[in-house]
Amino acid sequence: MEKADILSILRSNNTVFSFKEILLSSGETNPALLRRRISYYIKKGELYPVRRGMYAKDKNYEKLELATKIFTPSYISFETVLGRAGVTFQFYGQIFAASYLTREIIADGQTYAYKKIKDKILTNPDGIEKRDNYSIALPERAFLDVIYLCKDYHFDNLSPLNWDKVYEILPIYGGNKRMEKKVKQYHQLAKDKIN
Repeated sequence: MEKADILSILRSNNTVFSFKEILLSSGETNPALLRRRISYYIKKGELYPVRRGMYAKDKNYEKLELATKIFTPSYISFETVLGRAGVTFQFYGQIFAASYLTREIIADGQTYAYKKIKDKILTNPDGIEKRDNYSIALPERAFLDVIYLCKDYHFDNLSPLNWDKVYEILPIYGGNKRMEKKVKQYHQLAKDKIN
């Protein structure tokens, strides 16, 4: 990998790169040689090691982007999205993501909590927004993801949710009767608070 190759990677919009991404974009055929070159760029300060096999341009990388690159496919969801939307008030230091497995990872001092969702749901794009370099659930999708995994959950404020959107996304969970019943109960609660 020539210096120009690493610089072209660094000029991309991504803030985080996996070893595989660097390998593919560099055209290098010898992974051991590429590891040595990456090590060289880390020593020079041109790459920042975030965790094994994950590198950033510098310490100011996008943590949500890293979350979706540690395990793929994945997208930001659950309390991370609901907290930002004002649906839950409790602060969580972790970044929550939907993935194909359940794991908790600490990388560069940040905790990433992955919750397993069935593949057919995980890969369905309904209610997921593509941001610069990562995917994130809309509040309605995050709300449904939580209901999918938790039988009883306390939501602090249901008013930010677009209920038409909730019902539009609900079918991707495969006609789950328990979920449908819960969604109707939460919707009624939201209506009661308005009246």
